[in-house]
Amino acid sequence: MAIIAPSLLSANFLQLQHDCDMLNLSPAQWYHLDVMDGSFVPNISFGPMFVQFFKQATTKVLDVHLMILQPERYIQDFATAGANNITIHYEACTHLHRTLQQIKAAGCKAGIAINPHTPVHLLTDVIHEAQLVCIMSVNPGFGGQAFIPNTYHKIKQLKALITAANATTLIQVDGGVTLENASLLLQAGADVLVAGNAIFKATNPTQTIAQFCAL
Repeated sequence: MAIIAPSLLSANFLQLQHDCDMLNLSPAQWYHLDVMDGSFVPNISFGPMFVQFFKQATTKVLDVHLMILQPERYIQDFATAGANNITIHYEACTHLHRTLQQIKAAGCKAGIAINPHTPVHLLTDVIHEAQLVCIMSVNPGFGGQAFIPNTYHKIKQLKALITAANATTLIQVDGGVTLENASLLLQAGADVLVAGNAIFKATNPTQTIAQFCAL
């Protein structure tokens, strides 16, 4: 069964407690939290304080996605705030191997995210350090973008890389994930589906999550 990670970026921030209660009662396994700095991506979201609030609101996995430059400066802050997973961008991290080790030393699962233009083969030398790889299926920064079809090919490439390396890395897909394309993503090799608008804009978000989990 796939891991479903609703993206809180698409939630209604005026009723976050309501949305957290809904997620807590749903079969979703993770909360996906997008942290954006206005530099690496053209948007600004929230910092460690919000992660701390979410930690108080749930016992589920907090999957923190750092879309920020020099993420190594904030690893400990997010770990202390309650992050279970911390994913950093290949494109934003000068010393990727060192930062992945830093994340694990802080007690979190270490992930790498790659933008749509970044080839999968660039992860060859660090695949054993990454416990999670997030393939961006839209350009990062805003929700509601159209899914990029080349993502299916990249998932298959990544799956082959993980298998060849005898690694146990999870494959996450983030951006434009819907009930219509979720099955194909899972068939290609995805393990974790991040869904924002598909869940929070649905008439019945709880039912939609259940439909994702049933795939």
